[in-house]
Amino acid sequence: MQEAVQIKDSVDIAAVADTLVGRVMATIRQRIAGRTLAPGAKLPSIRGLAESMGVSKSTVVEAYERLAAEGAIHARRGSGFYVRRLPPLSLADVAPKLDRAVDPLWISRQSLDAGADSLRPGCGWLPPDWMPEASIRKALRKLGRADAATLAEYGTPLGLAGLRHLLAHRLAERGVEAPPDQIVLTESGTQAIDLVCRFLLEPGDTVLVDDPCYFNFHALLRVHRVKIVGVPYTPSGPDLALFAQALTEHRPRLYVTNSALHNPTGATLSGTTAHRLLKLAEQAGLTIVEDDIFGDLEPDVAPRLAGLDGLERVIQIGSFSKTLSASVRCGYIAARPDWVEGLTDLKVALSFGGGRLAAELVLDILKDGSYRRHVEALRQRLAQAMAQTRGRLAALGIDPWLTPRGGLFLWCRLPDGHDAGEIARHALGEGVVLAPGNAFSLSRTARDFMRFNVAQAADPRIFSVLREAMRAAASHESASEGLR
Repeated sequence: MQEAVQIKDSVDIAAVADTLVGRVMATIRQRIAGRTLAPGAKLPSIRGLAESMGVSKSTVVEAYERLAAEGAIHARRGSGFYVRRLPPLSLADVAPKLDRAVDPLWISRQSLDAGADSLRPGCGWLPPDWMPEASIRKALRKLGRADAATLAEYGTPLGLAGLRHLLAHRLAERGVEAPPDQIVLTESGTQAIDLVCRFLLEPGDTVLVDDPCYFNFHALLRVHRVKIVGVPYTPSGPDLALFAQALTEHRPRLYVTNSALHNPTGATLSGTTAHRLLKLAEQAGLTIVEDDIFGDLEPDVAPRLAGLDGLERVIQIGSFSKTLSASVRCGYIAARPDWVEGLTDLKVALSFGGGRLAAELVLDILKDGSYRRHVEALRQRLAQAMAQTRGRLAALGIDPWLTPRGGLFLWCRLPDGHDAGEIARHALGEGVVLAPGNAFSLSRTARDFMRFNVAQAADPRIFSVLREAMRAAASHESASEGLR
């Protein structure tokens, strides 16, 4: 009992000390913001500020050290602390980049740059309050008590063994047989694709993608200096006749796709299309990269190319950014045995042992039965959001290309042939980030399409801004017609 009281007392003392440090920091920040302390000005001495604020000198030292770490002030040896000389903030630095071309990085840049008050129905992830915050905090507390090796050592080349074993079981539930030694952990799903591209591609090779497809596939493949060829996507998968034609004409090395809950269309690959696709790939010597990042959001398991193929010509990748946390960077590659060694060497060359803490955190959360309950609740919540968003879009005359089985996205055609890029720019000026269709289309044939993230579309202001943007676009188009 006495030990418990001592622990509580030490925690209370630490909390008080932290509060005093925070008070000193707030005082200095206020003086800097109010120009009482101008850029380059010397801060009060440690003794003087301690006496004037009624705190200890150690409290002021801690506050100054934290402010220096933030970059607000800096120390001069033997002289004291000074306010940093920062250039004045320009509104142009924080304003949305309305004039940026709608390219494969447009949506990513606008979504990631958006302020806290912005609305982001065009982004590709769930809102923070949809994520399992309690489970993450619990796992973080547990991780804080881990041994020194867990907290400070590099990960192993393949990645945390416990997580790879658990992933092997999860993949088997979707029909993909991948033992732990055929799974390589990565920093993210994006890094997983990058490693595969580095391993299999040379500059000038050809890669097939769906049209439309996830816009970052375009951006990443261009980094590798390959030729990208788009194949039109249908509600059941790629157009097989045009796919076969592309194989003959371009002799591609890779095909990159989603098989479950396709991004951006929300379509699901049918079993018939999957079997015919694999047959075409075998005949052409084509390797397929299957991005399964949305797999946990499926209401029912659809065919996986990696499962049907047995990881012979298919490499599957995934991560937990869509269901667990975009901040916890952890992905994986499942591949055939003779490719794993080369992929692992590449991983070591590029990131050495990789991040161990993220893998430990993911493992702890996945072992907890609460994760399964979390994703089940997510599916139900997404279904409700899907219905609500469809209704609000219908009121604006916007209809989906198809009704998805689940997931985040509605791929919609705008009425009257409106230019989605122009509407997105107008909405951005009102603090709403939208996802215009041509960012997803290699052929740029989705000018009047837009992708909506139903989980990010709860705020009615989105639809008010969208309505006004469509009206503005219609007026602009009418005026342009009148000048012809």
